[in-house]
Amino acid sequence: MLELSFDDPDKLVTVTHALSTRSRVDILRLLTSKNLNIVEIAEALKLPVSTVASNIKVLEAARLINTELLPASRGAMKVCSRNYDDIHIALNTEKALPKGGIQVYEVDMPIGHYSDCEVSPTCGMASADGMIIKEDEPASFFHPKHIGAQIMWFRKGYVEYLMPLEIPTGARIESLELSMEICSEAPNYDHNWPSDISVWINGLDIGTWTCPGDFGDRRGKLNPAWWHEWSTQYGLLKTWRVDGEKTTLDMEKISPVTLNQLNLENTHKLRVRVGIKPDAVYQGGVNLFGRQFGDYDQNIRMTVNYE
Repeated sequence: MLELSFDDPDKLVTVTHALSTRSRVDILRLLTSKNLNIVEIAEALKLPVSTVASNIKVLEAARLINTELLPASRGAMKVCSRNYDDIHIALNTEKALPKGGIQVYEVDMPIGHYSDCEVSPTCGMASADGMIIKEDEPASFFHPKHIGAQIMWFRKGYVEYLMPLEIPTGARIESLELSMEICSEAPNYDHNWPSDISVWINGLDIGTWTCPGDFGDRRGKLNPAWWHEWSTQYGLLKTWRVDGEKTTLDMEKISPVTLNQLNLENTHKLRVRVGIKPDAVYQGGVNLFGRQFGDYDQNIRMTVNYE
């Protein structure tokens, strides 16, 4: 569920603007049951492809949908999926939430603040100001200055984060979401470079996403001016969600793992690991983007809904 209020007026304006036309509402309705590419949406709504593409950009900027470039018979096609089933807008910030109502706890974890790692070349990291470590030296990932990373890449291995879980004792967790901008890791970049990227919570594998490639056909929207044109430029924003019944990736079921299996009771922290399994079919590496690189102004975001 997406929570909006006067506490974040820019987000409120962006989302309500995205919902202000019938065509964009119709696009969200179409994406309720399945993912569609832009041509399929245009055909269903009897609109020009250019009009749909413009509306998709608005919905994507508001984070109401995700888009993913996938191989097609000619080039690539942009496939769209919906991020949220519900939107709650709180316009009276002085009024307390009803007893038993859903509460939201969020953590925006900088990608450089990992607590453990094990990586293999190609590997490296950079801040918005320049390279942090020498490329392809895994030992440098343990240097204290890694906390300044805004982009990070490695071919094999993982990075692991300790996330705080500051919710009231006895609260019942309804769902836990992890979203991040991510892609494969190829030399320079390669759109046809699949990678099986997995996420673990408290040591339990919650699901693997096969990223189609390492993207560099255009500059990332947030990349600093010094970043080379021939390097990785942007990733895709992916959201893993665990609830009482299953785990989904961008609202599509990806594994049977449930909240009960994550051992979240009576704890104030959890471990989140992102990486490549040693036996993965596609060991194409990982690029992780912070809020100053790529296309999305966020780090690794954890959202916990509880009551």
